Amino acid sequence: MVVTPNISGINDPAALQRALTDAQYLADDALATSCYLALALGKPMLLEGAPGVGKTEAAKALGGVLGRKVVRLQCYEGIDAAAALYEWNYPRQMLAIRQAGDDFVNLYGEDFLLERPLLEVLRNPLQTLLLIDEIDRADHEFEAFLLEFLSDFTISIPETGTVRATQPPVVVLTSNRTRDLNEALRRRCVYHWIDYPDAALEAQIVMARASTVAQATAQAVVASVGMLRQEPLSKPPGVAETVEWAEAATLLNSQGARWPEAFKRSIGVVLKDHDDLTYLADRLATILPGEAA
Repeated sequence: MVVTPNISGINDPAALQRALTDAQYLADDALATSCYLALALGKPMLLEGAPGVGKTEAAKALGGVLGRKVVRLQCYEGIDAAAALYEWNYPRQMLAIRQAGDDFVNLYGEDFLLERPLLEVLRNPLQTLLLIDEIDRADHEFEAFLLEFLSDFTISIPETGTVRATQPPVVVLTSNRTRDLNEALRRRCVYHWIDYPDAALEAQIVMARASTVAQATAQAVVASVGMLRQEPLSKPPGVAETVEWAEAATLLNSQGARWPEAFKRSIGVVLKDHDDLTYLADRLATILPGEAA
């Protein structure tokens, strides 16, 4: 069943693309269309791509456009349901027992319940956006648990009962593709692959995010980062590193460092691995941006 997205004034992908741009996230037409369809169909959104291409930022920008709090569930190896759902505050329960003496105390009231991301979103589906970040870092068991959660959006708390969302919440999952995800999870979602932006778009992103950077500097940095991404690096620079390198070099230049020395001195902003720096040491001068206006 197709429903109208709950976004005031946004009735098609182009309008959503403009709204994301206003939120300082420059989405291409394909990404804006995928996000729009996920909202219109009431389905979770799965964003895959290399680290640093802007998957998490896309979710945050979408939350901003919707006027919703982004509730982030950061996945990691060994994460379990308790970390995602809820926990009971045992130290506070023990303190309440000691203070109550012979009086009755309800140990499973709201005062003792610690909300985790999934429960918070179920209780506030119209005010929140659930970001399940780096789902590929979790194990298959947790992924299966999430699949069940995304199917009915309910949580059973044995001590108090079942919590059910009044309507399906907006959900965005991200994956760096470090492992294959369950096909059932993929079928549940609207899928989109985010690649590194082309040079023109990345220069626009730098200019939008770093107002002090000149256009020529942005273009020079983007060209150099593009060459870095062609190298077999252990940690290729993402879009955020492109923006930060342009900002850092511009700052050093304003303090007297000449081009390209300003880029060389700020190299630690874009390359963050010793082996990568060592590998490029002999050729770094040919990759650094030259004179930048």
